[in-house]
Amino acid sequence: MDRFNELRQLLEADRSVRRFEQSRPIDADTLRALVDLTRYCASGRNLQPLRYRPVYTPAECEAVFPLTAWAGYLSDWPGPDDGERPAAYLVQCLDTRLTANCLCDDGLQLQAITLGARALGIGACIIKSFKTAELAFVLTLPEHFKPLYVLALGYPAEKIVLEKMTSPDDIRYYRTADEIHHVPKRELDELIIK
Repeated sequence: MDRFNELRQLLEADRSVRRFEQSRPIDADTLRALVDLTRYCASGRNLQPLRYRPVYTPAECEAVFPLTAWAGYLSDWPGPDDGERPAAYLVQCLDTRLTANCLCDDGLQLQAITLGARALGIGACIIKSFKTAELAFVLTLPEHFKPLYVLALGYPAEKIVLEKMTSPDDIRYYRTADEIHHVPKRELDELIIK
């Protein structure tokens, strides 16, 4: 039961971080260690078709950032300010030479990475909204690597709290005047079909 509770605590702490301590770098070895976690994930048909492009130099991070979109529910917020931007990224790519469909591998591997990052004190934000062609060009990705997600990484510079959802339709996260990011979550009974 102790390991179950540890996992639960890690999942509770694994929030989408959108403001980081940009001045605290994340090195290539840490990114490699996070990608290494994905080797232990289940893989549809055991194809293991996902690859990762680490981004950690200030110049590359600066080139990637404007190609990403942040926090759709915070429509008046353009994304993190300079000094609060990610210190690193992992760009998850599908090797299209192996398959056109990775089934559920992408989500499994992203969760493994974000949990591993959280265990190291690093926050993450999984980004699906980005300029695909420009990103592939900036990172000089070979044509057969199709970017699926951009995982922003850095040490958190914001407080995030989970709270009970007040109505079944109230799914939007929000930020209060004190700069605390609130994330409503459904109750367990709502998730179980009776």
